Amino acid sequence: MIAIILLIATYYLEYYVGLSEIFTSDLIRITAFFSLTLLGIAVVVWSIKSLPPKERGKRLITTGAYKYFRHPLYAGFLLFLNVGFALLLNNWIYLCWAVLMFPVWSINVRSEEKLMKNVFGEEYDAYCRQTWRFVPKLWQ
Repeated sequence: MIAIILLIATYYLEYYVGLSEIFTSDLIRITAFFSLTLLGIAVVVWSIKSLPPKERGKRLITTGAYKYFRHPLYAGFLLFLNVGFALLLNNWIYLCWAVLMFPVWSINVRSEEKLMKNVFGEEYDAYCRQTWRFVPKLWQ
């Protein structure tokens, strides 16, 4: 809900601020949008396959998509779909909106992470130290 409210506010802000376009070529803009959308869908599907809904809360999963993201489902939306949508809209203000979604969602997942810590304890703490929330930590 917060994301939609911020998107609407961004739409009105674009009208008043009038920042420039990101791309001058529609081909590059549309290619970036479709590439990021496909990547986002792939990450979402990968996260569901890595942790089927029936398995949630039973054991700590640190493989598959969860090896790279603590919240791969959200990462698929934040990193790829939101940024792709911002690029499709082709204005810097929408890219700012996409970046603003990271702290908003970081606040949203704190209760979920607190629950995981209560259930899995030190094992979850160790997992958090080596895996970032929404951006893949590609180096160890």
